[in-house]
Amino acid sequence: MDNSNQRYKEFGDFLKTRRAKILPSQVGLPEGTRRRTPGLRREEVASLSGIGLTWYTWIEQGRPIQVSTQLLESLARTLMLDNQETIHLYTLAGQAPPTNFPNYDESVDPMLQHVLDSLEFSPALIMDARLNVIAWNDAASKLSLDYSKISLYKRNVLRIMFTNEEFKETFTDWSSAAQGMIARFRTVYSKFIDDPWIEELVNELKRESKEFNLWWSMHNVKTEDTRFKTIIHPVLGKLDFEETSLLIADNTSLRMTVFTPMAETDTKEKIKQFIMREKI
Repeated sequence: MDNSNQRYKEFGDFLKTRRAKILPSQVGLPEGTRRRTPGLRREEVASLSGIGLTWYTWIEQGRPIQVSTQLLESLARTLMLDNQETIHLYTLAGQAPPTNFPNYDESVDPMLQHVLDSLEFSPALIMDARLNVIAWNDAASKLSLDYSKISLYKRNVLRIMFTNEEFKETFTDWSSAAQGMIARFRTVYSKFIDDPWIEELVNELKRESKEFNLWWSMHNVKTEDTRFKTIIHPVLGKLDFEETSLLIADNTSLRMTVFTPMAETDTKEKIKQFIMREKI
């Protein structure tokens, strides 16, 4: 067996051993009673990572499959790899590990999740430095998107802004909101300009969205600030929020974004009644 074939085999074997260590409950799946082997099934890893089962099966079988840096990051998240395991994953795939990549151990600190959950009537998210959504509260799921139904590979707010038609329809002025997001993302891009994951995301969005391709070429930049946001909910109608973005003190690569119902509007009352009805 030549070196390249051995590398593909090692890559596939590594993935198999890592998925065997993950309990279904750790990724929000039921344990079930008909599992013949411990850990996740291939189809579960493929689904959670946003790739086809056949393709993922070929990777585990050691076939000469070329994988992107975005897919590697998605696999690292799904399999909850630590930093050392992530470096090993990239190396086996023949890719340079990105600099300053986040730790994929579990999800956010339970205390941070508790903060999110305590904001019962304010949708709130926690994102990493690349704008990947890693935690959210129930209000965000009910009023914006159910992020648990979006694969890790696609759970990036910039990608969602330009490729998710359901999300686009919630904006009264999607064009302005999308251009503002690009301008804020430009400041992130400057910090990760050598990161192949970021470069691949940008190139993919250039291909998939003519609007992104046009506005990205303008090189507009904008810092994070307090903003006002109006969305159109399919049931509740017009909702007005103040959008505040805060760095997490213990991990400044993470940012919490909170959408607080604006005072002197009926937004909070609408949300309160809606969520309370959902609980009944």
